[in-house]
Amino acid sequence: MDIVYLDNSATTKTDEEVVKEMIPYMSKNYGNPSSIYKIGRENRKAVEDARDKVAKVLNCESGEIYFTSCGSESDNTAIKGIAYGYKNKGNHIITSKIEHPAVLETCKQLEKEGFEVTYISVDENGIVNLEELEKSIKPTTTLITIMFANNEIGTIQPIKEIGEIAKKHNVLFHTDAVQAVGNIRIDVKDMNIDSLSLSAHKFYGPKGVGALYVRKGVKFDKFLNGGHQERNKRAGTENVAGIVGLGKAIELAYMDLEKHNEKIKQLRDYYVEQVKERIPYIKINGDMEKRLPGNSNISFRFIEGEGLLLNLDLKGICASSGSACTSGSLDPSHVLLAIGLPHEIAHGSLRISIGKYNTKEEIDYVIDNLVEIVGRLREMSPLWEEFLEEENK
Repeated sequence: MDIVYLDNSATTKTDEEVVKEMIPYMSKNYGNPSSIYKIGRENRKAVEDARDKVAKVLNCESGEIYFTSCGSESDNTAIKGIAYGYKNKGNHIITSKIEHPAVLETCKQLEKEGFEVTYISVDENGIVNLEELEKSIKPTTTLITIMFANNEIGTIQPIKEIGEIAKKHNVLFHTDAVQAVGNIRIDVKDMNIDSLSLSAHKFYGPKGVGALYVRKGVKFDKFLNGGHQERNKRAGTENVAGIVGLGKAIELAYMDLEKHNEKIKQLRDYYVEQVKERIPYIKINGDMEKRLPGNSNISFRFIEGEGLLLNLDLKGICASSGSACTSGSLDPSHVLLAIGLPHEIAHGSLRISIGKYNTKEEIDYVIDNLVEIVGRLREMSPLWEEFLEEENK
């Protein structure tokens, strides 16, 4: 096999139907959607049609959807925008220890500006402690931001319950749903979500375009200054082709969601069972029930994740040891440390994320190579040698 792509949490292949939908807006349909003449008005309609598609999936109004460049921009806009917008009420924000860097780094920046941030803990499966969350709320709390599903271990949070706690205490609730959209049915009204971030390239759409939902009536400061696009909340000419692609991708993702999820969950479960059966001394990270259907995160003791990834790459297998946004770091995943893994085990983690284009033949190929690679790397490890000596005493 040339390439086996199992890093769909990092990005997905753009669906051919999405590409087909986008192409006219990169050639003949070139009008600026802010222009009043016909080719501008036609592109404005295309943008608004895409907005309607996003709103339909989330069960909100079209006017509550704002297009951005990515999930990180959506997170920044929501968290900073709400923090600044409600600064006269308070300066306290609550988040969790396992958020994506787009949330954690934004919160750290706000701390430098005088805001107070509480980072609540999670259990061994990565689920937030609801009691700790509610106890953390203060009279100065303006925002709770908790991710919908974790990008590394796939854990799905009790979002509706978090939303109920926030509503009970008159606190706004934002969720980074970048990993959830396209995998989970979401109703922002039923779940009491005030703001939500998403990104097209996580559900077979193009890179470089995202969206932000903000409930009508919620104040948030603009993130970019300039023109009056996106109802005067995000200056800059809209990425029409990207927005059209996002709209088509989210429409396709929810057409047959349950069937798609069942297929990739079966492949994921088969992979996990085969690894458990054929490779000893492993630890499965995250909750196997409250989990994204295609996600698996397994720690292989006595080896380094970087060595595992490089050897898999030589076999044409694309996987990850954590978030793509932090893959340049040699430090263990902050998510794995937060769920209680010691450094030496966290270092040996492998995340695979299965998507709609993967096959059982590919999974079999990965497992066969994984068995060989893990065995070879352990033979080279002094930790493995020490472990075997202790076992044989």
